[in-house]
Amino acid sequence: MIWLVYLLIGIGMVFQALGSIALHRFPDVYTRLHGATKCTTFGSIFIYIGIMAYSAMLVLQGQINQVSLLAHTLIVMALVLITNSTGAHAISRAAYRSGIKPGLAVVDELRVAK
Repeated sequence: MIWLVYLLIGIGMVFQALGSIALHRFPDVYTRLHGATKCTTFGSIFIYIGIMAYSAMLVLQGQINQVSLLAHTLIVMALVLITNSTGAHAISRAAYRSGIKPGLAVVDELRVAK
């Protein structure tokens, strides 16, 4: 069972690393934000699931106090899912309103909507 925990945390770390590479690789603020947000959210989910699997393993071994770790990790995972996407949307909206245009965009539907 511990190999599953290591696998989940390892996958999460890979996605976190890909998110940091996206910050350097992509050309403009919107694609950087998209790559970093998607990868770090997905990586965080894997890490949190690994933590929950580890705490579930400890609960099954008789350490009943680890239930609180499982519950807290579940709450944190839900909050990260909500706040990552909301924060990315707010940052991209602020960037657009401040005049930063997408680098390689062919159609700008927000400009047309105004």
